[in-house]
Amino acid sequence: MNTVEKYSARLQAMKEEMDGITPEIKATRATEAKRKKDAAYSKAYWEHMYTGLPENALREGSDGSGGYLVPDEYNMKLVEAMYENNILRGISTIKHTDHDLKITRTEDGGSAQWVDESHAYPDSDLTFGQITLKAYKLGTKILVSDELLEDSGIDLEAYIKKRFGEDMGRTEEEAFLTGDGVGKPTGLIYQAQLGTETAEAGKVCIDDVIDLVYSLKQPYRHGKNTAFIMSEKVYQTLRKTRTASGRLIWNSNIKADGYDTLFGYRVYLSNHLDSTEPGFSLSTYPILFGDFSFFWIGDRGKRIIKRLTERYADYGQVGFIATQRVDGKLVRPEAIKVLKVKETV
Repeated sequence: MNTVEKYSARLQAMKEEMDGITPEIKATRATEAKRKKDAAYSKAYWEHMYTGLPENALREGSDGSGGYLVPDEYNMKLVEAMYENNILRGISTIKHTDHDLKITRTEDGGSAQWVDESHAYPDSDLTFGQITLKAYKLGTKILVSDELLEDSGIDLEAYIKKRFGEDMGRTEEEAFLTGDGVGKPTGLIYQAQLGTETAEAGKVCIDDVIDLVYSLKQPYRHGKNTAFIMSEKVYQTLRKTRTASGRLIWNSNIKADGYDTLFGYRVYLSNHLDSTEPGFSLSTYPILFGDFSFFWIGDRGKRIIKRLTERYADYGQVGFIATQRVDGKLVRPEAIKVLKVKETV
């Protein structure tokens, strides 16, 4: 800053001080100005979504191809809707990024060693690797009739949120669990370490689940988000298991939040772990167990919604394309273990 700029800044500060404008008042005014600006953008945004008319107020939120960044408050609502349809979003760590995020992680656990006085410290047996949270594009298309939009017969915000949450959330969950990494995130069944294999081919029993639990190191068994994610088929099988006297082995404990527990750990169910492959009575990898806070979900920027007016005009409809960019990585491989079903011969 040159002398003139310093002098001008000082004069402005003195003027504000004489006018009684404190830093707190300046901060309040800035907050109020941002609130008004956000409200104006949100109003213009939804007017455009209903009518298709362009709005100057939306220019700064344009993606350059006819789509617009959703308003901040609505972006949060879309994310909340996905939480209801994607198990992982509720128990993982969410990272908001604007670029590829490189993460350094340890590949093998180290240990402390006894050192004689005046002797050198031994080398650590830790090895390090690097993973990257990228951005895979996920989208969904929603069609609404002209009549509903013109007559205001639809709450467009609520409708898009519901469809977005269902379509995006379920597709995200499938990829985070079983994705092959081709144009989508790599699933946890490929990132997690093998905990144990079932004793019998094509079958899962309670003893296998106990072995899975204790294949995990103790710190991860007591993590803040340690839980089971299992297929619905395996859950049904395990819940029916009985002792020789006919008593159910799994003493189900449905908590107030609606989730079942096993050995004190919350149980989440996903049909994305079920399999119909021939030769298997159950999925190949039907259960994941561990501390899911070590699974990071990278949200790249905000969601974008594009209004398609002309493409479906012949059908009396308006299309809306909603997109987001996301990835998921397990940053500590040993934090989550997978149960593998032994193959049938």
